Amino acid sequence: MAEKKAFKAESKRLLDLMINSIYTHKEIFLRELISNASDAIDKRYYEALAANAPVSREDLKILIELDKTERTIKICDNGIGMSEAELEENLGTIAQSGSLAFKEELAKSEQTDDDVDIIGQFGVGFYSAFMVAKEVEVISRKAGSEEAFVWKSDASDGYTIEPAVKESCGTTITVYLKENTDDENYDTYLDEYEISRLVKKYSDYIRYPIVMEMTKSRKKEDSDEYEDYKELETLNSMVPLWKRNKNEITEEEYQNFYKDKFNDYNDAQKIIHTHVEGNVSFDALLFIPSKPPMNFYSQDYEKGLQLYSRGVFIMDKASELIPEYFRFVKGLVDSQDLSLNISREMLQHDRQLKFIAKRIEKKIKSELEDMLKNDRENYEKFYQNFGLQLKYGIYQDFGMHKELLQDLLLYYSSSEKKMVTLKEYVSRMKEGQEFIYFMSGSSYDLIDKLPQCELVKDKGYEILYMIDNVDEFALQAMGNYDGKTFKNISQGDLNLDSEEEKKALEDKNNENKELLDYLKEALGEKVSEVKLSSRLKSHPVCLSSGEGMSFEMEKVLDSMPEGNPYGMKATRVLEINPSHPIFDALNQLYAKDKEAVKQYADLLYQQALLIEGFTIDDPMAFSDAICDLMVKANQQ
Repeated sequence: MAEKKAFKAESKRLLDLMINSIYTHKEIFLRELISNASDAIDKRYYEALAANAPVSREDLKILIELDKTERTIKICDNGIGMSEAELEENLGTIAQSGSLAFKEELAKSEQTDDDVDIIGQFGVGFYSAFMVAKEVEVISRKAGSEEAFVWKSDASDGYTIEPAVKESCGTTITVYLKENTDDENYDTYLDEYEISRLVKKYSDYIRYPIVMEMTKSRKKEDSDEYEDYKELETLNSMVPLWKRNKNEITEEEYQNFYKDKFNDYNDAQKIIHTHVEGNVSFDALLFIPSKPPMNFYSQDYEKGLQLYSRGVFIMDKASELIPEYFRFVKGLVDSQDLSLNISREMLQHDRQLKFIAKRIEKKIKSELEDMLKNDRENYEKFYQNFGLQLKYGIYQDFGMHKELLQDLLLYYSSSEKKMVTLKEYVSRMKEGQEFIYFMSGSSYDLIDKLPQCELVKDKGYEILYMIDNVDEFALQAMGNYDGKTFKNISQGDLNLDSEEEKKALEDKNNENKELLDYLKEALGEKVSEVKLSSRLKSHPVCLSSGEGMSFEMEKVLDSMPEGNPYGMKATRVLEINPSHPIFDALNQLYAKDKEAVKQYADLLYQQALLIEGFTIDDPMAFSDAICDLMVKANQQ
């Protein structure tokens, strides 16, 4: 009976902490053991190359064996193997990494090989087996040695090492599964198809074949009955698509990968495949969907990229890798510089991840700019799907990312009758034009018919039409574009008239002050002012608002689930067209029947509310008043 040795230097406490804290999902143990097996094969392959006695890659593999009777899982490799001293060193001290030491040695060596890729931190990863195991046995034989040794532990108070028999070099790890509990069914790891699924999920791109006997069914010879049989099957694909040369990958391969990997029935609209070398090296394969997911604009949608380390799956939906304004991008990142043991908590503070995220952000921006410049039709399709998210990106961070996002925005132009960029608008502004003019509403057609737009267009100014709730909030966050301030044509003074026109309107307002004051008195606090308008051409009335909150902002706040939180309202100014017959009618009526003017005032105000898209307080009263006026007109 071999003497039991205690774990070194706090290793028992670290073991307990690691099992209970580092890994969220117990199934991760299989990934770790396979990664370690891959490391061991890499080491053997490298040492054979160094000794000028290379081994055939076709002979190198990882074998998984399941035994339901004994309730064991075996992971066998024909890699470098371990001597007695290496078993002691690597498995006797938790977090001692033979792979790490080998990697450091390889980096110092002049004889390196691109085909060697060390994945793991042998030690911490190995001990993840105890999340599912009541006992673990490791039989190993070092390449070039005739001796083999077996390491055993139940993780309680230590381990044993003693001589063993093994026919060839490599390592076999046997996991003796824990008994099932009410909370955990460990038998699931004895199911062939579950193991196959986990290999596909976590280790699909391990460079060596991962093989296991799978149960198949076939028709018996000379019979209609079927029989089960076992057949050795390779569970992993081995070569990640993103590691291949872009010039060798077809569009169909990209699209099939995207649809299979990210559960989309449609092809991706845009594919971004990039490789970055430097202090942090990584491959990224990114996709912009051709249609938004059904829950894209809901709180249920989870953004993030899949994260791999040297082809080994680490986690799904790593949200730190993608900014909120590019949350529509799906894909994955694979970096050889990341630890397999990184957790979601560590992601937020990892400098390498932040570097990768910054490079991905720049790449997405660059690709979108290129599409906008060279494939406008395709970009406009993208923008129809995800442009709203870019606007949210400007608003949500109070304009912090305006420089990054503002040139990607598109708005419908009154003069071009199509979507244009802010840069295109500014490039054709009239000489001396102060503002970027815009108007908000529920649709482009309705905005185009609004009274406020008519005169501005007539004077030759281009107006941007905005139909999304977030538009005006985003413009406020931006503040300006290229030094030009945004101006809502239904707010404040447009300052489009000549000095003569301004003087003429001021005189007319003064001449009709008594009538206008009476109209204001009739409407009470519904409006802050009634005045003659400089913004109307053929329409009788309109509402304008003061600076600050606009009518569209008020509507957005009113439509919130909790309602307008502070009861904030835009200032209402009733503007009357002095050139419209309605103004002459008001003057004539005021001279002979002031009481009737009150009814006209209310009708004009209600009419202006409807034009602006507001609901009126009493539709029945409004209808009755119109009918009453029609009767009176007929009697006269």
